[in-house]
Amino acid sequence: MNPSNQHILRRTVRFTINTEGSTLGCNTTAGKPSMTTLGRYYELTIATQGNPDPNTGYLLSIQEIDTLVRNHLLPIIADQIDSNPNQNPAALLPKLWAKSKELLAPTLHSIRWHLTPYHSIEMQDQSTNQILLRQHYEFAAAHRLHAPSMSDDQNTAFFGKCNNPSGHGHNYKLQPTIKVDIEKLTPQLQIQIEQTINDTLITPLDHKFLNKDCPPFDQTSHGQIPSVENITKHCYNTLAPALKALDCTLENITVWETDRTSATYPA
Repeated sequence: MNPSNQHILRRTVRFTINTEGSTLGCNTTAGKPSMTTLGRYYELTIATQGNPDPNTGYLLSIQEIDTLVRNHLLPIIADQIDSNPNQNPAALLPKLWAKSKELLAPTLHSIRWHLTPYHSIEMQDQSTNQILLRQHYEFAAAHRLHAPSMSDDQNTAFFGKCNNPSGHGHNYKLQPTIKVDIEKLTPQLQIQIEQTINDTLITPLDHKFLNKDCPPFDQTSHGQIPSVENITKHCYNTLAPALKALDCTLENITVWETDRTSATYPA
């Protein structure tokens, strides 16, 4: 069966691991079990792939996924917190994957563990010895959208207020998706990755007027228009070789110009 003709169903399950082991709670939106002590809050997104049943329209009942997470995966995480709280979470993903594959095979596509709202690790079916690491970063910058090949009137008509000669600003957010071998993802490597992103992207872009302060977008020297599309491609081309030197692969990067507008490269 051609995978492009199939569906992917995703279900996010929120839960708390309480210090005294409480499993009480009924608010699945905020997280079940509920946070009743100084506990740990996580989210697991389970993705399944296949063809919906022609009678029910279901690929899989989401109750099956909820049961998998709360009855089988949560205890694995809780036990590990008790026995070895200093373990790297990535080292636990294979165990979560094995249990999920046992109960959801052959539909299991991926598991994404949201360790915080801004940091997640993911394992996918085609590559269970590697993980996808995602973290959010941000920078503030100003830019002006202006095409030298167009007249001033044409630029004003096309870009509107974004063509203001004095520029305008955004609080940009970016998220690289980085592939790394599980056994190589040590705490030291994670800090190196963060430092590399800070040095190669955040520091050069943060609190800058991109058209004047950043050579790739300096249009007086034939730089690119600093659109969100071009910023995203620049971030990818800059970060990819730096991560390769750390034996990591940059799969793609997403940059948000606002909470409603973003670009991802490569698509």
